[in-house]
Amino acid sequence: MATMLGAGTPAPEFTLHVTPDQTLSLSELKGKPVILAFYPADWSPVCGDQMALYNEIHSEFQKYEAQILGISVDGVWCHAAFAKDRHLHFPLLADFEPKGAVAKKYGVYRDADGICERALFVIDKNGIITWSYCSPVAVNPGADGILEALENLPK
Repeated sequence: MATMLGAGTPAPEFTLHVTPDQTLSLSELKGKPVILAFYPADWSPVCGDQMALYNEIHSEFQKYEAQILGISVDGVWCHAAFAKDRHLHFPLLADFEPKGAVAKKYGVYRDADGICERALFVIDKNGIITWSYCSPVAVNPGADGILEALENLPK
């Protein structure tokens, strides 16, 4: 793995597909906190639990006016089926082609496995990473770190 980006680093810009005909750029969210939740794959048990947890506490993120984005190397159709099955209320972005390009920018792509790490980033309203964390792939990192990072953002 490349070196994961840490606090104080400007968040690299990206544009990824949310649906086959809709993209989302990080710059579109400037002015509000953003949570990037990189995860290995749709449909894996740990990923499903992790995304379901973030869905359940989505209102907690909204208290900080934060937007959460799930990102994996799966394609938009896979994301659509996964989001529908899990009733997710936040975007899943497809870092599909070129595969893992955004994960590589953030230093969380696993070349040997062709997936991204289970990594979290909190980005402030000015586009600066204020907190990042990489969890073992088989471990759900939960949300405590995210919520603490949001709480510590400058007002």
